[in-house]
Amino acid sequence: MLAKAWSAAIQGVEAFTVEIEVNATGAGNETLITVVGLPDTAVRESRERVWSAMQNSGFFPPHGRTTINLAPADVRKEGAAFDLPIALGMVAATNGFSPERLGSTLCLGELALDGAVRPVRGALPVALHAGRMGFKSLLLPVANAAEAAVAQSLDVYGVRSLAEAVEFLRGEGNLAPVQVDVRTLCAEESTCGPDFADIKGQESARRAIEVAAAGGHNLLFIGPPGTGKTMLAQRMPSVLPPLSLAEALEVTKIHSIAGVLGPSEALVTKRPFRAPHHTVSDAGLLGGLSVPRPGEISLAHSGVLFLDELPEFKRNVLEVLRQPLESGTVTISRAIGSFTFPANFMLVAAMNPCQCGHYGNFQRQCRCSTGQILNYRSRVSGPLLDRIDLHVEVAPISEAELMGRPRGESSAAIRERVRRARLVQTVRFQDEDGGARCNAEMGPAQIERHCALDEAGKAVLRLAIHDLNLSARAYHRLLRVARTIADLEGVEEIGSSHITEAVQYRTLDRQMW
Repeated sequence: MLAKAWSAAIQGVEAFTVEIEVNATGAGNETLITVVGLPDTAVRESRERVWSAMQNSGFFPPHGRTTINLAPADVRKEGAAFDLPIALGMVAATNGFSPERLGSTLCLGELALDGAVRPVRGALPVALHAGRMGFKSLLLPVANAAEAAVAQSLDVYGVRSLAEAVEFLRGEGNLAPVQVDVRTLCAEESTCGPDFADIKGQESARRAIEVAAAGGHNLLFIGPPGTGKTMLAQRMPSVLPPLSLAEALEVTKIHSIAGVLGPSEALVTKRPFRAPHHTVSDAGLLGGLSVPRPGEISLAHSGVLFLDELPEFKRNVLEVLRQPLESGTVTISRAIGSFTFPANFMLVAAMNPCQCGHYGNFQRQCRCSTGQILNYRSRVSGPLLDRIDLHVEVAPISEAELMGRPRGESSAAIRERVRRARLVQTVRFQDEDGGARCNAEMGPAQIERHCALDEAGKAVLRLAIHDLNLSARAYHRLLRVARTIADLEGVEEIGSSHITEAVQYRTLDRQMW
């Protein structure tokens, strides 16, 4: 008897439908199950898991030769998420229930040997795809049900076992669709996490973070060890505006595919903060494997990617950041095709000013020669530094500041100013075709349109271009930063004070700081 079940697989950040055909012939004296359709090892091993799960759930596996085809047959299938639909197809093929009941239901889930259904990756993109394709219901592990229900485009049912799934398809039991209030999840603003009120001193670095957050700019901290560079970077997400519903869905899709979504997390509602170790490989940063999965830069999408000890990262690893920093996406090519992942993140990096770490430190003497300092700095290439808008020096704090109580503003106060500046930018770009959402994403035409300077501002800018020998890219980034500073001040025309402050954030463009 022939039965068909429907499932889905992930390519990049999107899902595609997989039709599972089960043909139980009953012919032959020996039980033989064959899986075709370019299955990987995990899919081929599903024969053993499904066989044991059916037996331990009270179902009789089909006798004789059974062929299972995963279509389309020319696309490689990987993972254990096909276990449940394969098992349901085999139960339907042995008259366990009417095969027609599988026609409007998409299924996925890994089976344990006792018939329990284990969670899988990619539940949200599969649910969004199933809704677009017209399926009426989605059957998947109960651990993934809340995540899939965020799609709100079809009925989502979470099952704990194969027997419970069969009961549902027979029309028995009392399984109810899972409901999730997405807007309530997005409206809940988290107050936990590091706060800027904990920071002592470092007023200039605080200001730089506010400017970076308001315009979506990349930021580099340079300073001796122990000055608070990491503490400052960890508090960056606390001053960023909350994720919109569209952003939250996109971030959740990426985290679901990568398998890093929390067990009780239906929707990612906080800006991601990713801080990979400096030993990370280029594949770990960009994404890899034969069927690529998202890397660290995609997991930081709509959030912050923090690279501590920037010169300690391998040169080839840092260089792969250049294209994603410009385009906001990363494309990985393999023999089976090209995969594009979102990678629109804010880069926040930290480094010492020299190898010993104390150049410019008024409290300790630097032991490095000029050549050693320049050699240390050269580990970070000029093209990469050109893509970082703000280079900020973080000096050691004084004894009085260290022993006193923190007197700085809270993250909530800074976030409110950032929110107002971002609102100005949203209104500015809403009717334009450039695709920009914040000042850091402006193209040359938008810079020309929105970065008008007064005469004093033009004079300061000419002097900066001459003295710092700015590239065209650095010139445009300086104008973007000045535009953000003006937005924070609530003025339309960029003045000399805005240009002057933006120039001060180009520390590494000077011969020596």
